[in-house]
Amino acid sequence: MVDLLFSEPKLAELYDEFCAGREDFGFYLPLVMSAKSVLDVGCGTGELLRKAREDGHTGRLCGLDPAEAMLEQARKRADIEWAHGDLASVNWRREFDLVVMTGHAFQVLVEDDQLRASQAAIRSALTEHGRLVFETRNPSARAWETWTPNNAVEILHDGSAVRMAHQVAMPIVGDRVSFTVTYTSPSWEQPLVSRSTLRFLEADSLSALLSEAGLFVEEQYGDWTGSH
Repeated sequence: MVDLLFSEPKLAELYDEFCAGREDFGFYLPLVMSAKSVLDVGCGTGELLRKAREDGHTGRLCGLDPAEAMLEQARKRADIEWAHGDLASVNWRREFDLVVMTGHAFQVLVEDDQLRASQAAIRSALTEHGRLVFETRNPSARAWETWTPNNAVEILHDGSAVRMAHQVAMPIVGDRVSFTVTYTSPSWEQPLVSRSTLRFLEADSLSALLSEAGLFVEEQYGDWTGSH
């Protein structure tokens, strides 16, 4: 099932506002700026690549996303390549020095076969000494326990409040966490509900899947400051 968040134009328009002040960009942006050619897998609205271009990146920047609504926002910047689809629908060969997967782009790959195919495609897209940089949340931190309506976030958009509230589906099944995100606003006729499932892989399982694709872990950090 396609997540409503990625297919609903109204939510795509609000995405960057809800994600304002992202800490992860302080980590990713220097890596993007130091690479000649960059592929952002699951680029969403393309904010990371837009920031790189605004900061003076002169090389190739390409964003890939399966959601046309998100890419409509991304295409407002015409000096960056935007590709509609996923890693199964493209065929890049040794073209990128850096591939990034920010946010939950890696964790939405919930099946082993999806992960194997995606990592193999990324390995093919990377140059000989290219790097994949991505994030996946530590399952022992149990971040999903804070995804409750009590921790809802509210923004002001076009003079009207919009509220975003998470609700985890219980019980948790293995390393997969399913949840809904409900968006409400007094100016809307009805709420919009997004349903998602994320996979929280243990470190050993993650390393094994990466090695199958010919990738190895060069560095692994515990937070955005680069600490272990």
